[in-house]
Amino acid sequence: MANLVPHTAGQQTGTYPGTSGAPSKVTLSLGNLPSKKDFKAPWPRTPSKIDPNNPPWPAYRGYHEYSFAYATMGVRLPTILGKAIEDTIRTLNDQYSEERIVDLVKCIDRMDDLMVDLSGNAKLRPIVDDNEADVALWNKEIAKYFQGKDFMNAPWLFAEAYKYRRLHECFSISKYWTDYDVFYRQKCDTFSRSSEAVFELSMRFAEPFKLSSNLSENDRYDAERLMFLELTQVCLWGNSTDLSLLINMTEEQIKSLQSTGGDHLAATEKNILGNHLHQLWECVKVMRDNTGGRVDFVLDNAGFELYCDCVYADFLIQTGLATQIRFHGKRFAWFVSDVTKKDWDWLLNTMVYGQLFPKASDAEKESLRRLGRRWKQYEEEGKWVYEQHPFWCTGYTFWELHTEAPDLFLHLSRADLVIFKGDLNHRKLTYDCAAPASTPFEVAIGPMANASGAPKVCSLRTIKSDVVVGLGDSGDEVAERLDKEEPGWKISGKYAVVLLSEGRPGEPVRFA
Repeated sequence: MANLVPHTAGQQTGTYPGTSGAPSKVTLSLGNLPSKKDFKAPWPRTPSKIDPNNPPWPAYRGYHEYSFAYATMGVRLPTILGKAIEDTIRTLNDQYSEERIVDLVKCIDRMDDLMVDLSGNAKLRPIVDDNEADVALWNKEIAKYFQGKDFMNAPWLFAEAYKYRRLHECFSISKYWTDYDVFYRQKCDTFSRSSEAVFELSMRFAEPFKLSSNLSENDRYDAERLMFLELTQVCLWGNSTDLSLLINMTEEQIKSLQSTGGDHLAATEKNILGNHLHQLWECVKVMRDNTGGRVDFVLDNAGFELYCDCVYADFLIQTGLATQIRFHGKRFAWFVSDVTKKDWDWLLNTMVYGQLFPKASDAEKESLRRLGRRWKQYEEEGKWVYEQHPFWCTGYTFWELHTEAPDLFLHLSRADLVIFKGDLNHRKLTYDCAAPASTPFEVAIGPMANASGAPKVCSLRTIKSDVVVGLGDSGDEVAERLDKEEPGWKISGKYAVVLLSEGRPGEPVRFA
């Protein structure tokens, strides 16, 4: 029986493919088939394996010289740590108790060790058990995903968070200084230099908000809508005073960034590249139509930004757009200027009792006192609630919130709207990776949009780091144009996004 063998160019050979006598390669002409098309890569990039060291799109890492991660890990973080050491030494020099002095010297020694590790790009060691509720979460993540990783080759988001957790550890294992905040002076000082913008708002909102009784129903609706849109922008651009970026900023530069005039806000709206402002209005309007709801703020910076957040929250309460506001802060000093309970209490109490603005007029001081008293009354009545959860100070992104902190996810799922403020929260929502700018926000935030029970999520973020999503179908072209015309636009704070995800409210919350 004859063997069947391949033929090439009319020649027959008695060997099979793969042997030395294999036929030569066959080339086909495809000139009559449709032309090849360009396709965007499917999301996520690695659908079968997403974890903290392997995000859905490529992670930013400290050794990526093209990214802001490189400048942060190599320059910004050592500078911030150096200033923290200076602050602690200043405190040390004010002490008189030998026990407290010796204890604080040990804290400074540990900070020096952290500086050596950071500058020398040491491997990431486990967190020391300091009785904080997040220790197990940290060490599980390090053991599972970052064995042998160092500050520069771990994903930037994790490495940066790890540095701040190590900084807290320097004090948390001490006897007398467990709750010391090395950034507290900076936060208070920056608010004290924000007087012009502070009184711009307090003089307008010290008295309860009222619309003229002469307005028609349609005119009242329009007036309220326009005020909501302006105050959302005030809340958005208040993020300009992120201390980790603006440590050496002059008072005049701060005033410029904090301008809250109507003309300024009209001009800045064109810089909101992903703009769901009007969808956000429709969202809160529906809440009120349903007899009011609960809005949660996941806070970012203390000082002037927190003040703007409170002005915004006050407006939501007074207009009935919300009946309760819950503010989520950090348990300890975090990313230089993030809000802690100490910062929250300081702001409200200094507004009512403080002497922070000696050059202010009597009318300005009284407007601030009245505003502060109303906010403290909201706290007493339970209309405003300040909360803190260990998860906010871990290295996990919010993609893992429903699995690593299901209690917190369930709690947020009961809100009618969750507003995430600022750049860090946006990075954690989007896994801080190199997704295309045209990626829809609901895609970029993964389980925070599509997990059962996911709440409506809004991100109010001035753009200060590499990740940019939610810019619409032409987003990639917009990003490419800005890359050419304005190098550094992703870290300048000039541009912003207001992005809304509808979530999956009303569904039962189920955890794997």
